[in-house]
Amino acid sequence: MHTDLPDLLALLDLTPLDEDHFQGESRNIVGPRIFGGQVISQALVAASRTVEGRPAHSLQAYFLRPGDVREPIQFRVERVRDGGTFSTRRVVAEQRGRPIFDMALSFHNAEDGPAHQTATFEAPDPDELLTEHDMNARFLEGEEISDNFRAALLRRKPIEIRPVTQRHPLRPEKAAPVRQTWIRATGLDSDDPLLHQALLAYVSDHSLMGAALLPHGVTFLSRDMQVASLDHTLWFHRPVRFDDWLFYDMESPIAQGGRGFTRGRIFNRAGELVASVAQEGLIRRQS
Repeated sequence: MHTDLPDLLALLDLTPLDEDHFQGESRNIVGPRIFGGQVISQALVAASRTVEGRPAHSLQAYFLRPGDVREPIQFRVERVRDGGTFSTRRVVAEQRGRPIFDMALSFHNAEDGPAHQTATFEAPDPDELLTEHDMNARFLEGEEISDNFRAALLRRKPIEIRPVTQRHPLRPEKAAPVRQTWIRATGLDSDDPLLHQALLAYVSDHSLMGAALLPHGVTFLSRDMQVASLDHTLWFHRPVRFDDWLFYDMESPIAQGGRGFTRGRIFNRAGELVASVAQEGLIRRQS
């Protein structure tokens, strides 16, 4: 099933059940389990609806159980604290009365203060690169796979993604633990800062754990691998505009004990660092 930007925007339009209780729908984006980026972005929207005039500056999430795409998600917000310049919220996402996800968020009024940035990046212009969809379509030409599997690999995604390095989705080769992509929400027509933050939160979970798999010549599709996100942390450094290209620079400095650690930096086209990401995930070989 294809997922276009209007489908994702509909998922972010939560239904209020009471002042601090919301319901979100789900969609088969990556299979029978809910895509982690979906519940992260929905929980961010739920928490933000209980905060007046303060954008999120950080969130830290734990994935507790696999989510079921056939069931709606209940988001319960706890108003932990409202201070002079900061607000803190906790969100628990539930299905069938059981928590599947837990997230703490902090919101902050914009302030003047000391500023510096040492992070930089170099990358080809996104207009010079193939989209992820076109890259996969080219690699899959002539591959003997089922129509359903081909359709799943070529399904449309709500965010346009242009990888810097082309990799065959079915024939992984060992490589340095680095992934780099250009990303944007093509056709987004909104100035709502929360929507731009939520879309970035959604895509921040895309391909990040893949960086930890590269040195081992495996992918999420490898039958002998069990891969699952365990936690996810995101910091917003600047206001985000996701209707223009952003550069997502991902790396995995270590994998150990069945867990892979990954981190990412997200820049705008002007070279400004707008967000940072860190995640640990399960990468387990199955016998």
